[in-house]
Amino acid sequence: MDCTICDAGPAHLPQLEALERACFSAPWTRAQLASQLPDDRHVFLIAAAGETVLGYANFLHVLDEGDIGNVAVAPEHRRQGVADALLDALCARAAALDLAFLTLEVRVSNAPAIALYRKHGFQTVGQRRNYYQKPDEDALLMTWFRREAETI
Repeated sequence: MDCTICDAGPAHLPQLEALERACFSAPWTRAQLASQLPDDRHVFLIAAAGETVLGYANFLHVLDEGDIGNVAVAPEHRRQGVADALLDALCARAAALDLAFLTLEVRVSNAPAIALYRKHGFQTVGQRRNYYQKPDEDALLMTWFRREAETI
């Protein structure tokens, strides 16, 4: 899939909100999405074909740690390399910010996403019991280690 990766902006919020509803059982609201737009602590990338948002990925960073909020691709654009491109760009941003690692949660039943994250070097480091609702489900905690975290 030929797409462009760039920072999300306010003009993308209607499409991002629709993407949330298409991808998640407990979607983020427009206000929640807006609070994640790029600033000094947030990275929020979209994959777009022209004016159409195909997917997005974001993370919050504090010190040298990053926490991925969501990775979402429109159902009709899955398995076309969109999520690969987003994760490559997300990891590149993390490296540019000199983060030690990125962490995320994923439903234990989401085998395609787990395989995608493993392909990009994420390792399972734990499990969160009853993390998800609608339906209730555990989450795997997965981390991409860029370098060793600094100790105090």
